[in-house]
Amino acid sequence: MRPLLLSALAATVLSGGGLFSAEVPRPNLIWILADDLGWGDLGCYGQQVARTPHLDRMAAEGLRFTHFYAGATVCAPSRSVLMTGLHHGHTRVRGNSGAHNPEAQALKPDDFTVAAALQKAGYRTALIGKWGLGDTGPAETGLPRKQGFDEFFGYLNQRHAHNHFPDFLWRNEEKIALPNVVVPVGGDGAGYAEDGILFADDLFADEALKFVSKNQDRPFFLYWSLVLPHANNERAKELGDGAHVPDYGSYAKMDWPDPDKGHAAMITRMDGYVGRMLDRLAELGLDQNTLVVFTSDNGPHNESKHDLSRFNPSGPYTGTKRSLTDGGIRVPFIAWWPGTVKPGESAHVGYFPDWFPTATELAGTEAPAKLDGLSLVPTLRGKPEEQKQHEFLYWEFHEGGFQQAALYQGRWKGIRQGGPDAPVRLYDQENDIAEQNDVAEKHPDIAAKIGDHLKTARTPLPEWEPRWEVPKGKGR
Repeated sequence: MRPLLLSALAATVLSGGGLFSAEVPRPNLIWILADDLGWGDLGCYGQQVARTPHLDRMAAEGLRFTHFYAGATVCAPSRSVLMTGLHHGHTRVRGNSGAHNPEAQALKPDDFTVAAALQKAGYRTALIGKWGLGDTGPAETGLPRKQGFDEFFGYLNQRHAHNHFPDFLWRNEEKIALPNVVVPVGGDGAGYAEDGILFADDLFADEALKFVSKNQDRPFFLYWSLVLPHANNERAKELGDGAHVPDYGSYAKMDWPDPDKGHAAMITRMDGYVGRMLDRLAELGLDQNTLVVFTSDNGPHNESKHDLSRFNPSGPYTGTKRSLTDGGIRVPFIAWWPGTVKPGESAHVGYFPDWFPTATELAGTEAPAKLDGLSLVPTLRGKPEEQKQHEFLYWEFHEGGFQQAALYQGRWKGIRQGGPDAPVRLYDQENDIAEQNDVAEKHPDIAAKIGDHLKTARTPLPEWEPRWEVPKGKGR
């Protein structure tokens, strides 16, 4: 019996409570998150102005999802949903509270992140780029290395991350000075550089490639949280141009205003980073054992003073960042894993909570029982008939009066604002993808079902209690 037992143990690896075949190594996991990139901002999703050849190649070689959603319509709660696997009404951080209430925008010690689960399972974990879920001082409970990351390099809060040419970044808990000279605007490192020298996302790209090379002999999880193409809000207010980049590249000779050149250059520069990563994985022989996901934290912004009509960043959908119509929450989502993920297109309806159970299933470890996500592994492995489906997806928004939204059966979008008993605006996405026609009166049973769900979908949280306001200009 003993030789048989030893043979069985030799064929498996015990980690994080799961048994894994030694012949099938656990995949590396890379989640690349763009900041304020719209569904229509990539060529493979219909973009006609900004060029994205590397992401278009990634989509051609991988699986392009057409009906995928971010966790929220603004950054901090969307990232909280991603990290915790809990939807917007259950996750810890439900809005951008910023410097006014930093503790409300920080994960707490009893939050359990996907990074912590993978770390426990033996993965080397790193966050490179923008965090937004913890900071020094009162919000230090949410610092990345207290939430499952072995390594961190980047921005802790989003006001600091507005400036693409900062005068400091964080490496773990150490402030690293940079040679950029910044004109401060407000606090938390926000402002703009008059003569930028080091561009933060360039540094993040180099750091991401180093992390992959350094950890090529063990499983790793890289959360690469880009800042592009987010605007420098302060620079836009002060100088009228929030699209601050090192150069305009191939757009320099276009007969466009500078914010338009800068915005297009941001997207193409970001695309180049992704191309470098895919090439590095192939060079290291890791491409066949690495799942790379590319997506965005919410819909497109309008804060660089660029012309939205030139770029049509929401594609056929209505709204932008801060909207609960699909333009604010439906995002590009590309999964690339040569040899495992077959090239194609998927209309599966998913959203950010799905990453936690997907990652832990691929890592061979258990996920918490009460997650709101559903593993995407069947879809990724080409077995859509085994893919579980969401009955409801849920979002909320706290700025300018509380709002809620839910998608029912992947077709019916209900939005409520003005009060817990206010009528639900209902849109049939199957026949009205732009969500222009309220069909609640034609389908009162469906509107009522969504309305009932909205009343029970969220758990109370003192920092994020609803403040209802009657919406202006709404007839219903």
